[in-house]
Parts: sequence; structure tokens; C-alpha cells
Amino acid sequence: MARMSQRSLGTESRRGRGAPSNPANRYEAHYYEPFNDGWEGSDPQPARIETSLTADSSRSVIARNSSPDLPFDRSINPYRGCEHGCIYCYARPSHAWLGLSPGLDFETRLFFKPDAPELLRRELSFPGYRPAPIALGANTDAWQPAERRLGITRALLEVLREHHHPVTLVTKSALVERDIDLLSDLAGKDLVHAMVSLTTLDRGLARRMEPRAAAPARRLETVRRLAAAGIPTGVMIAPVIPALTDSEMERLLGAARKAGAAEAAYVLLRLPLEVEPLFREWLEAHAPGMAKRVLNRLRDSRGGRLNDPRFGSRMLGEGPYAELIGQRFRLVHRRLGFPGLPVLSIEDFRVRRSESAQLSLF
Repeated sequence: MARMSQRSLGTESRRGRGAPSNPANRYEAHYYEPFNDGWEGSDPQPARIETSLTADSSRSVIARNSSPDLPFDRSINPYRGCEHGCIYCYARPSHAWLGLSPGLDFETRLFFKPDAPELLRRELSFPGYRPAPIALGANTDAWQPAERRLGITRALLEVLREHHHPVTLVTKSALVERDIDLLSDLAGKDLVHAMVSLTTLDRGLARRMEPRAAAPARRLETVRRLAAAGIPTGVMIAPVIPALTDSEMERLLGAARKAGAAEAAYVLLRLPLEVEPLFREWLEAHAPGMAKRVLNRLRDSRGGRLNDPRFGSRMLGEGPYAELIGQRFRLVHRRLGFPGLPVLSIEDFRVRRSESAQLSLF
């Protein structure tokens, strides 16, 4: 299948979206570019791009990984694609597996897993299952706008609560506050960690870079409300963007600690596969004067490249610049006295079988 680039779409049709275009994914054999034949501007602009939702009929819901860079070995993603539209999102290339573009398709053509709660219940009941913390929404945000209507993430939390199963989450959505009742119950049994993702305190920059995510001040309020409800809460400063947001490290950590965050971590900007050209295009459109500096700083931290996929360095980078970021983070983290998050428990895990399950004869 060949894909027509949507670089020719007018600004109005892309309003509220992060990606400037909809380039072909890496698996497509042909790619057509628009050509100005003199009629451009005389035809009506395309309508604003609407979000579509398609049911995903996956037969399993727990995804496993063996990455030494991740603090979990299993995760659940109720949604594929993410309407938040963060231009830097490392999950964008996953849309290529669906034959779609990591650009505008990723944030407008979404897939949801309506059977996820029942699949989870079944998988937790497998005889050989051994509990360990499940990361909820590790690839795309589990509390993105569609969740308000579909409620899949809430249903997953209910299943985890039934089984006394530990869970961790990262989100940049205030919608997580809807589930404070469930999260509080889990927290009372040492079964949950909540992390809120922060990138910048600059409202204007956030709107251009993360167009449908909660505003920075609103995310800090979410940290405050989760912590006040007794839910162990931290912040993820992610990504740290060289020369664009790196100067905010101290202010972000200070604001997070003041809001009640008990822990903090950070990740340096990653640009895997199709994310690199999309991010370059975004820089030229929204921060042209900073583009060269941002990319050069990133190369300084990625062995001369814009992306380094190697385990051990892909999250935090390497070299003098990356080391300086790490030193600044550790210094402020220590000075602000983040107490840390409690160890999650697996001691009370229990299997709750479906009422329809066949009874044993013995």
C-alpha cells in the first residue's frame, strides 16, 4: 500500500495534533509526495482530522519483555496509538506494525481492547502464573481521552484489585483522578505506584509538543491529589530534551516535590525509527532557531547519532553532556529529599476464578 503524505494539509485541519505530517511507515514500498500544480490554495481546506476508534481483537493482554533497562517484565496496553499526540513519543513506530503511519495516524487512528479485563482475569488464573508488578500503559497512555468513554483501564484496575495484584502506572492525564477510589484501595495493600509524566512547565511549549495531554500545572495538581489520597506517587521527567527543556530540570523537580511527589526519575530524549524525521519536522515548524542546537546536543549524548538503541545507554545517554544532566538530577533529588516509593507486595495475590468456571471434582 502506498501512502500519500499529508504535509499538504492546512494548519486548520491539523489543529490540536502533534505530528506535522503523516509520512509512510518503514514497511511501505511506495511513498508519494504532494506536488504544487498551481491550484493549491484555491480548493477548500480538508476538514479537521477526527479520531477513529477500532476494536482490537487480541487474544492475550499481558505483554512480556526482558529489557535490562526496564524495572518491570510485563505490561498491559489497553490502547494502540495515543490521542495525546506527543511529538517525541517513542511508541509512534509501533503503528507501522498495523500498516499505518507513526505520524498523524498514530494520534488519530486508535485501537482499543474491549476484552482486556476478561483476558487479564483469565491470564492471572493460569496455573503457572507468578505475580510481579504489571506496568499499566507502558507504551501508550492508559488514561488518554478515549478512556473517559470506554472505561477499559478502570475495569483492568478492578480486576487487579480483585486479585490483589501489584501494578505501576505512568500517565500525563488528569483522568487518572477518576480512579482514585481503586488506586487508594490498592495503595492500602502496597499494590500500586503512580508516576505522572512531566516534560516542561512552559504551557505554550507543552501545547505545541503535547497538544492533547493535560497542561503542566494540571499534572502537578494530579500529583497533589493522588498523594493526598495516600497513593504512592512520583514524577517522570521525560523526555529531557537537550537545549529545549533541559534547563527546567531543577524547577520541575522542585514543583513536583512541593506537590507531594515521593520519587522522581528521568529519561533523555529518544528518537527511534520514524520518530527522528517527525521530531526534526516539528522542530523546524515550532522551534527553527533551536533545531540545530537541540540535535547537536542529542548527538553528543548518543555517540554521534540521534538515537542509540543499546541497552544501558538508550535511556540516559552517555558522554559529558549526559553525565552533566545526571549529576544535576542526582544533586537536586538528594537536596529535595525525595523519600522514595514503598516496595510493592505480591504476598496477598489470589486467584479469583470466573463464576462460570467448571468446578473441580475433588
